[in-house]
Amino acid sequence: MTDQRSQAEIVRNSLKRRYRKERRFRLYGMLAIFIALASLAILFADIIGKGHTGFVKTTITLDVTLDSEMMYLDDPTDADQLSMADFVAPIIAALQANIPEADSAAEKRELGRLIGTYGASDIRDLLKDNPDFLNTTQTMEFLAHDRVSTYVKHADNPRYSVKLSEQQQRWVDQLQAKGVIDTGFNDVLFSRGDSREPANAGILGAIVGSLLTMLVTLVIAFPVGIAAAVYLEEFAPQNKITDFIEVNINNLAAVPSIIFGLLGLAVFIGLFGMPRSVPVVGGMVLALMTLPTIIISGRAAIKSVPPSIREAAEGVGASKMQVVLHHVIPLAMPGMLTGSIIGMAQALGETAPLLLIGMVAFIVDVPGGFFDSATVLPVQIYLWASSSEQGFVELASAGIMVLLTFMITMNALAIWLRKRLERRW
Repeated sequence: MTDQRSQAEIVRNSLKRRYRKERRFRLYGMLAIFIALASLAILFADIIGKGHTGFVKTTITLDVTLDSEMMYLDDPTDADQLSMADFVAPIIAALQANIPEADSAAEKRELGRLIGTYGASDIRDLLKDNPDFLNTTQTMEFLAHDRVSTYVKHADNPRYSVKLSEQQQRWVDQLQAKGVIDTGFNDVLFSRGDSREPANAGILGAIVGSLLTMLVTLVIAFPVGIAAAVYLEEFAPQNKITDFIEVNINNLAAVPSIIFGLLGLAVFIGLFGMPRSVPVVGGMVLALMTLPTIIISGRAAIKSVPPSIREAAEGVGASKMQVVLHHVIPLAMPGMLTGSIIGMAQALGETAPLLLIGMVAFIVDVPGGFFDSATVLPVQIYLWASSSEQGFVELASAGIMVLLTFMITMNALAIWLRKRLERRW
């Protein structure tokens, strides 16, 4: 009896130790998940905290008198006169009507600096399109200078340095009190390309460049990747050459993305002489990078098709090609699409390979085709984040939020397609 009791006690103690280890293991797992979620929450809070003001623009609305004598302009249809006219004077006069105490030449210059550098261009374009507006008064909305915008949006935040003089700050406060300066949704961010001035910079060019680049990537990588996966899984003989190809495909999936950029620089640009900074070259480089992911996911999807499907099709007289085209590929397509979308999402967020092929250039115009100079969202964010101006830091964070939205959408689409199209046996 004593031996039985001692053995039972040993078993109970062993079970207690095992249960304690299991509880500790679960605790470590929960702690790891908590740390990961907390880190993610801190990251998102920092990005949103810095970037939400990037979706806000500061505008100055003025009644501008388009006086011909003040602008030295008699005929708005004359290109030479338009190029020589003074379009800043009407803006300063309109501001002075709200700030009458600014009467000296130096104060007028300081007053004119409240408007962004593109204010004169807005008046020129208005007169160019509407010559009849000459010698009339028009209500116009101008983008405020970046320093004014920073002051309006962050005047109470000590983290932001205000670069306006005390006199300019008083003028801005007066204009805000009169309702001349206001804030609203930054539609410029989604309607223009890049600019040297943060208030006029947008991501439309980068978005269009990303879409064109992703389209080239999809057109090349998806059919080639699926065809390679089908061949390797269904038709390729099992020999040393096939094993060598499989090993290299798996190795390519782990190669740093910058290596593909070097390959594109050496082959597409150096050897074939293709132009730099164009979506077609960027798409080809990203297609090479995405191919291993699509091939591996495609093979895994094909392997998941039960052998009974193949055997049943062959039993009714279907050829090998018919089995693959009519049965295997349709059933494996949900997994193939999921892998392809995830690979495309990875390519959308890549920066290093595109930097090497010149897509880091300063691009103002929105690209109109696959061979127009362009940049992409990650590179645009990199350019803005490299700037020391506060306005560009806000735009970089806003661009990150837009990029994350695209990537989350693509991953959500992959999950939805997998759930919607998959079949269970």
